Amino acid sequence: MRRTGLIAVTAAAVAAAAAAAAFWWRSAPAGPDDAAMAARYAAPLPAPERPLRVFHIGHSLVNRDMPAMLAQLAGEGHRYESQLGWGATLKSHWGDEPVNGFEVENAHPRYRDAREAVASGDYDAIVLTEMVEIRDALRYFDSPRYLAQFAAEAWKARPDTRVYLYETWHPLDDPEGWLERLDADLPRYWEGALLRPALGRLPGDARIHLIPAGQALAALVREIEARGGVGNVRDRTDLFARTETGAQDQIHLNDLGNYFVALVHYAVLYHRSPEGKPFALLRADGTPAEAPAPETARLMQQVAWAAARGNRLTGVAP
Repeated sequence: MRRTGLIAVTAAAVAAAAAAAAFWWRSAPAGPDDAAMAARYAAPLPAPERPLRVFHIGHSLVNRDMPAMLAQLAGEGHRYESQLGWGATLKSHWGDEPVNGFEVENAHPRYRDAREAVASGDYDAIVLTEMVEIRDALRYFDSPRYLAQFAAEAWKARPDTRVYLYETWHPLDDPEGWLERLDADLPRYWEGALLRPALGRLPGDARIHLIPAGQALAALVREIEARGGVGNVRDRTDLFARTETGAQDQIHLNDLGNYFVALVHYAVLYHRSPEGKPFALLRADGTPAEAPAPETARLMQQVAWAAARGNRLTGVAP
């Protein structure tokens, strides 16, 4: 089994983090208001003119296969490294607490120490991923602070580095509703409680851009389920993994889901439509990934491009 589950925050860790975070949470800067955000993100980024070198920081919703698929979509010249963990926080990747599952998740040739990588100036783009549950990350683990610190460190080494926040998702069986939370969580958590307060800690017109994978997944699922299925995806569960016993994994993607999220990364990072890109790809270990049917792949590519162009925070021209 290639995937490792997200580790729940322990009671002891939560209690210790809560004590450290309480004052900061009450006094954290709110960041730019609506008008200031609209002005700050009004102009899109210029599209890259060459292959990118990308560093991924995160956990099992990044995993090893998705960046490998992104590299295949991007083609010759794209390079990447990562630091991963189990349910890992940005705080842990910064080094202020241990990274859960560090030895297991980074036992591969693409590993590089996160702080070293960000400070090196070697990367065109840094993609930062906060832990799930996002509510716990915000409440207990100073998410805006560490997002801002990573961004500042990247820009100190290389001012033209593009810094991205990877918007993920929550379990399929969330009691608030999976689609309902995706609709609500972008404004209230990812942008309102994470991105804007991080920008409030950074100078001038600094911009951290968004990879809206959660929003893209919601759009794809709505389209597929409205049609009664497309190709080899009948509904949302066909994008998610199964455990070794065959039970539904509520949060980790399978090959089809990873392919789609790689398309979203490609569209945002390269400012190019992924329509027509190959869909029979390899996993990180070189084995063939389960491929979407041609009609499924075509829809995935269209939805990924629409998601990249449909949100000003991506930096992609609408």
